Amino acid sequence: MQLFAFLTMDELAPLFVFGAIVAGTFWVLSMISSRNSQAEERLERLGRPKSLVEIEMSQLENKNKYAGLKEMFSSLGGSMQPKSELEKNSIRIQLANAGFRSEQAASVYAGIRVVCLVGFLLPALFFFILKDGFTMKSIQYTVILGGLGFYFPQIALWHLRTTRQKEIFLTLPDALDLLVVCVESGLGLDAALRKVTEEMKGHAKTICEEFQLANLQLQMGRPRREVLHDLGVRTGVDDVRSLAAILIQADRFGSSIAQALRVQSDSMRTRRRQLAEEKAAKTAVQLIFPLVLFIFPAIFVVLVGPAAIQIQKNLLKG
Repeated sequence: MQLFAFLTMDELAPLFVFGAIVAGTFWVLSMISSRNSQAEERLERLGRPKSLVEIEMSQLENKNKYAGLKEMFSSLGGSMQPKSELEKNSIRIQLANAGFRSEQAASVYAGIRVVCLVGFLLPALFFFILKDGFTMKSIQYTVILGGLGFYFPQIALWHLRTTRQKEIFLTLPDALDLLVVCVESGLGLDAALRKVTEEMKGHAKTICEEFQLANLQLQMGRPRREVLHDLGVRTGVDDVRSLAAILIQADRFGSSIAQALRVQSDSMRTRRRQLAEEKAAKTAVQLIFPLVLFIFPAIFVVLVGPAAIQIQKNLLKG
């Protein structure tokens, strides 16, 4: 630290540039090497088909590849985990909505927050203290960057969660229509879920994954009420929650599941049509701001500009 304190920013800039170039070169070389290894593995797999034992062993190795990294993040996040069970359950639900259903997901998430906090805070301390010293300005910038690093994983989790929920929301009508057709043709709910998963796994991967997990839980002997309730909580989508509630009610009172699914499908179409009409009605109001800020000034300059130039010339002549 004493050595860097005598250096100015002009002298430190080449060091930072050199470090950035070395890091970029290392990243590019690692990407090229990983791509070559993937190509070699693909050629080896095509040249010599693997047995079932080898496939299972390779899958186990892929699962255990990041086990040490998960353990490290989990140990780092031990102090950041909330103490109350209510907060722990809330974090688990948010992670499940984003697609992370592991038992260690909450601890790994807390560890990532710690790493991001340290990763943003230490460079800020190093940069601003060497540049300005212990001033109020440097402390403010350091605190701002530290807070950004602390809340960055939360923002990323929110983005992943909303993206996944939006994908489920958009693909659910097609899945529900196919589910209605399967149930009305005589299939049970388990077989209908399996059929929907097989038919839609190419373009609706997220909702098919959730249906596949629900079907697996049903095959393992869990009560249908608990499985459907977990499906609604795990996705975090209101339409899936209402679908689960209708199926639970139909299963409890012994009514027709096909009729319940048909009613839910009709109500979902009505709700989506209302949402589309609402967005269309908001379009005129939302267009006011770009019109006033960007389009109207250009039109004003084009129309009033020549007249203003003529008025200025006449005033100068007079």
